Amino acid sequence: MATYAIGDIHGCFDTLKRLLRRIQFDPKQDRLWLVGDLVNRGPRSLDVLRWASELGDRAVIVLGNHDFHLLGRAAGVSESKRRDSLDEVLNAPDCYDLLEWLLTRPLLHREDGWAMVHAGMFPSWSVDKAERLAREVEEWLRGSEAPRLIESIEKKIPERWKGGHSGLERVRIALAGFAKLRTVDEDGRMCAEFSGPPKDAPKGCVPWFSIPDRKSQDTMIVFGHWAALGLWFGEGVAALDTGCAWGRSLTALRIDDERVFQEPAVEG
Repeated sequence: MATYAIGDIHGCFDTLKRLLRRIQFDPKQDRLWLVGDLVNRGPRSLDVLRWASELGDRAVIVLGNHDFHLLGRAAGVSESKRRDSLDEVLNAPDCYDLLEWLLTRPLLHREDGWAMVHAGMFPSWSVDKAERLAREVEEWLRGSEAPRLIESIEKKIPERWKGGHSGLERVRIALAGFAKLRTVDEDGRMCAEFSGPPKDAPKGCVPWFSIPDRKSQDTMIVFGHWAALGLWFGEGVAALDTGCAWGRSLTALRIDDERVFQEPAVEG
């Protein structure tokens, strides 16, 4: 029995199937952790969603910003983007069931000294605090304010976590950390416009995991989201978005021994 964490799939179902063969994934024995962004940009988002939903408890999936974009499109609060490849999902006969399933996925998974999120955690969060916040945001996402909260994902706001937040502002900022965080400035504020490699970050902006005395350092954190960072191990994190949707590769990390497996992208 093995547990594999897999980076952002983005609808690249053909590459995913090749990677699963490479790691000899056995759904009767093995488990998968998927770091979010199951959908969009690649050509087979519907197949990825159906496959993932059928895995049941053999897979743990956290929600990514592109998953929220799909939910936003369906709710009418997000506009179509140039590289969207979501129409097949939105027009599918089982669309409602798939989106209902997707919306019940968590924002953070924690197990045996590891934690998985899509993008990151604000440096002032301990993993205990992040876990509490994740459950709080998840409850909001299943309530009447969900469309407003999902809509906020689309906006490039330089969010900053500090004490005293409440209500929608609190969960909006927390969700930004889980779903969109890459770099922060010296005040802990997101550099919201930046998505490139760390060496090109605006002056004063550094990866969220590089902040000295980051409070989540006691746990190994696996995440995706940052394709320009690529495969990255160090500073208590494992970054697994290796740009499959950009023609690069899809990556799996075997949690048990930290061995890495990669499959070149086959999607055009």
